[in-house]
Amino acid sequence: MMDVSGWVLTDTEKTRLAKPSIGGVILFARNYKNINQIKALVASIRKINPDLLLAVDHEGGRVQRFKQGFTHLPAMAELGKAYAKNPEKACKQAFSCGWILAAELLAIGMDFSFAPVLDLDYGNSKVIGDRSFAAKPSVVVELATALVTGMHEAGMKCVGKHFPGHGYVATDSHFDLPVDNRPMAQIEYDMCCFKDLIAKGLLDAVMSAHILYPQVDKKPVGFSKKWVDILRQDLGFQGVIFSDDLSMQGACFIRDITQRVQATLDNGHDMVLICNHPELLNQVIDNNWRGSEKLHLMRGIKNQKFDKMTHLKIIEDLL
Repeated sequence: MMDVSGWVLTDTEKTRLAKPSIGGVILFARNYKNINQIKALVASIRKINPDLLLAVDHEGGRVQRFKQGFTHLPAMAELGKAYAKNPEKACKQAFSCGWILAAELLAIGMDFSFAPVLDLDYGNSKVIGDRSFAAKPSVVVELATALVTGMHEAGMKCVGKHFPGHGYVATDSHFDLPVDNRPMAQIEYDMCCFKDLIAKGLLDAVMSAHILYPQVDKKPVGFSKKWVDILRQDLGFQGVIFSDDLSMQGACFIRDITQRVQATLDNGHDMVLICNHPELLNQVIDNNWRGSEKLHLMRGIKNQKFDKMTHLKIIEDLL
């Protein structure tokens, strides 16, 4: 999955998007000017290859790439605060947030958002922070269940991130490789957010974290077959596994980008992301990478009933 540079495709990007190795595009705030422009950009990508998956980090709060013309959704921590006061109301609000998030993106032709964040809020991680629903797994699971159910009703698949949990470590994997020295017994506390949603059949996809857990494996999660086996075999997850961005510093455990991609696909990931570094993309784009039959399951299905006002009323005190 690659990114593009601006509001319209360059000729170079059109050539890249036609390559067999490219299976999707992730869009950022720099790609968004207004509703008409983003619809035109999406259409131009679809014209090159209608099967490409189109995704965006659109969680709410400070991580929402498209703003003007979209409902500016609250950070998930606001739902956690609401849950502490009134759990039933907060779950209804989470459902409506999920529905609006999905319906608005589907309406412009996107397939899915990389959401929800299932990391616990230990108060250690600035990069996670208010992106997390709460500190307690039971609260995260309840609110995420409601949010994902809303996304599904609107026609969008979900991506739980960052497996097995990014909330404990302070280091930002965008800039360095976080190391979590806890034993597996403690990591399982974070991981139960994923475990419970998988058991409910609600997680369509998972994004792995660029974190090293030395007590479990000598390789970071994204490059570790052991962690993929835990996800697939121990937790019974059968959906799509995405890497986090392989251009992040947390992924530089393997220095060569070709070897990074190879290691990630070899251990069982279905798709890798390379963002914001076209020079790295150019090094791997012409390779004959294996495909995944599961990826088509992430296509969005636009819900014909677009009743946004009802959901806006439910979340009005969060906006």
